[in-house]
Amino acid sequence: MLGQFFHKPTSDESARVPPGQHLSKGFPVLTYGETPQISLEDWQLKVWGLATPKTFTWSDLMAMPKSNFTADFHCVTHWSKLEVKWTGIKVTDFMKFVEVNPQAIHVMEHCYGGYTTNVSMEDFLREDNFFAYEVFDEPLPPDHGGPLRLVVPHLYAWKSGKWINGLEFLDHEELGFWEQNGYHKRGEPWAEERYSD
Repeated sequence: MLGQFFHKPTSDESARVPPGQHLSKGFPVLTYGETPQISLEDWQLKVWGLATPKTFTWSDLMAMPKSNFTADFHCVTHWSKLEVKWTGIKVTDFMKFVEVNPQAIHVMEHCYGGYTTNVSMEDFLREDNFFAYEVFDEPLPPDHGGPLRLVVPHLYAWKSGKWINGLEFLDHEELGFWEQNGYHKRGEPWAEERYSD
């Protein structure tokens, strides 16, 4: 398999590749369960919990400031892809439209299809995080989380919820789907935080 689909990083690339990772020649798709199919007319993103409840439509999202991003992408299953080019909305720009109680310290990402994953507010509010709706100048395909996914480049990719449709703000930590099934609560690639102790 190594060689056909993956390769070891070159000396120039190695500083950007976390321990235990190989570079993918493509952009693999890994999904638990069926891939949801959501029309842009029906798509919604809700916020609730320790935030003023609000529902965003696709039109609301498209009215927000758009940015281009280039970010490395690290999957817990030992592959990485460097310099993935995305278009979307910075989390920090999106959050200008959300009122959150200062007691909120965690966010539960909710997704179409029932998937959940958790991140701390500190990890969520980083300047390099974004909601993506295009990849490599094309609309984000459903297999990769379209129409919208969160991208949290500094954590393993399971923290970047595909088909995102909700943000629940919490005053405590709750575990999402993979975290309940043995994955690490945070998932930092450089520390190889793959699984819980």
